[in-house]
Amino acid sequence: MTSRGQEGTAVEIVDYQERWPGEFEGMAAGLRRALGELVVRIDHIGSTSVPGLAAKDRIDAQVAIASWEKLEQVRAAMEEAGYFMHPGIVADHRPPGAVGPDADWEKRLFKETPGQRPVNFHVRLWGRPNSRYALLFRDYLRARPDAAAAYAELKRRLAAYLPQELKVYAIVKDPACDLIMQAAEMWAVATGWKAER
Repeated sequence: MTSRGQEGTAVEIVDYQERWPGEFEGMAAGLRRALGELVVRIDHIGSTSVPGLAAKDRIDAQVAIASWEKLEQVRAAMEEAGYFMHPGIVADHRPPGAVGPDADWEKRLFKETPGQRPVNFHVRLWGRPNSRYALLFRDYLRARPDAAAAYAELKRRLAAYLPQELKVYAIVKDPACDLIMQAAEMWAVATGWKAER
């Protein structure tokens, strides 16, 4: 299912591809070499990280760092590796009921240069609520295929029926993710889940 997006791009949801984890591992290995001690950890997140889940064919990864003080070094290393920082994106969507400062949701987003494999590298501070959110969301969907299937159907319908504006896809999807996170939080308590380092 597709919907025309900004600048002629389209939101296209495809069936799960077995190659996605390997593609992530290859890119993550390159980033670990480029970033060295600047990075705490790199995790495959988003829909392509959940086996069987339909998704956009764009790998999402979380690049967790220890401090924003080294952001310029991170930026230089990412650019050297071929990824550019998307201007204007400095925070994640803040879910309803979130407590704590807005700084807990700060991030930077890096994308591929033309001709590279489509990616979103979300640079976040390790241990902040937004880095936890991404990992819990992923792990819950991995553990609950029924929830993953419902999420896939939502994305397919959004791609099919939304107006021709890519930004709207994310705006509508964010509250749905927040609903999934309500169940994920209960699952985390019941299972003792933690975002281990």
